Amino acid sequence: MNLFQRLSGGRPAPTEKAQKPEPAQLLLTFLQRWPKPTISRRDIYIYGPNSIRDRESAINSAEVLVKHGWLIPNKTRRHDMREWQIVRRPIIHPTVVAE
Repeated sequence: MNLFQRLSGGRPAPTEKAQKPEPAQLLLTFLQRWPKPTISRRDIYIYGPNSIRDRESAINSAEVLVKHGWLIPNKTRRHDMREWQIVRRPIIHPTVVAE
């Protein structure tokens, strides 16, 4: 037994590091505090969580929430504009089911 094995013998087992939440979960958590009934892509860019403030992450996260029923796409006048209706459910800590 070497020195390092003897020194680490009395230590507790290493704990698992906390995983970063998925971008869709971050957006869902943010939407629970969003005061308006709808949210646009631009709103997510400006006010959303920092990690999803780019185009690809914002749209992908919103599409995951659409698939799970948390957002409903709205028709817009412009083809490049995206807006969603937020579905409010009486759940304390909502989660997006991992795929």
